[in-house]
Amino acid sequence: MSIIRDKKRLKRICIKSLKIGFGSCLAIAIAHFFNLKYEISAGTIALLTILTTKWETIRLSAYRIVMFFVTVLVGWLVHNFIGGGWPEYGICLLIIVFLCEITGWTSTLSVNSVIGAHFFTEGDFSPEFIINEFILLLIGISIAIVLSFFSSNRSYKKMILKHMEYVEDKMHGILSHIASYLRNEPMPGSVWADINQLEDKIKEFIQDASEYNDNTFSDNPKYYIEYFEMRLLQIDELHSLHYEMRRMRSMPVLAEVVAEFLDFMAGCIGKMEMLDVQLDNLHEILSHLKKEAPPTTTEEFESRAILYHVLMDIEDFLLIKKRFVDNLELKHRNETFIKA
Repeated sequence: MSIIRDKKRLKRICIKSLKIGFGSCLAIAIAHFFNLKYEISAGTIALLTILTTKWETIRLSAYRIVMFFVTVLVGWLVHNFIGGGWPEYGICLLIIVFLCEITGWTSTLSVNSVIGAHFFTEGDFSPEFIINEFILLLIGISIAIVLSFFSSNRSYKKMILKHMEYVEDKMHGILSHIASYLRNEPMPGSVWADINQLEDKIKEFIQDASEYNDNTFSDNPKYYIEYFEMRLLQIDELHSLHYEMRRMRSMPVLAEVVAEFLDFMAGCIGKMEMLDVQLDNLHEILSHLKKEAPPTTTEEFESRAILYHVLMDIEDFLLIKKRFVDNLELKHRNETFIKA
């Protein structure tokens, strides 16, 4: 998985490098065609605006436009009331940096400083020069936005779907191993290590899902983020479940029934339906446990108490998924209502 991930990272770096190189050259060529002053700055603006995702690029472009007019206003005030030398440029930058910090728009600072330098170098705040600088900005951010749409969303979605299959397959295996433990059967490998490894992978998958979310305009792109977050919560329950089971010194009579239920759960791990059936079956097992004859030894009492906690962990595991599914259904109903 790490080798595959490194290849994907290298692919992203190559694509971003090509976008920046091509986009910067194209921006400079367009600025040159319109005979603009400081034409090379259009390429610099494109370079500084091309980001990893569509939404980041669009947001940054909008911030740059707003801060352009702020920079022009601040520069004009400093130039007219203080002077137009390099010390005054420093004062202008001081004000711009302060405004960027309090608005959280520090990512716009690099372009603001370039534009500010042009104004103080020329000492010109005429409408013609302001338009010249604004067109440079528009060329740079337009190229960045257009290039941000050239992203392999389809392959990215396929990758995320494979991540989902991977998680479900691993969870299936973990639940099956825990069922084997309840039957006193030998377990291949370490369940604890498997759970920890899967937890790390899910955290990586959440990052991938977040990047996909920022690169798509689909109706419900956050589904994948919420899905992996749901699985991460279930991992916490698996940790608790495994910890409880390791404390068992003997297997209660109902251990085989619980093992069969875990096998049933493992078979349903990739399904979004049948949760009510699983919960009903679990509640039946809990009812049988309560009706059993009282334990006769301390060891039997402890094991039965631990089994009860195991069943509670299983219930929490299922309820996490149920909340996720119910939330999806609620969103779907709301969207249908709004569209109607």
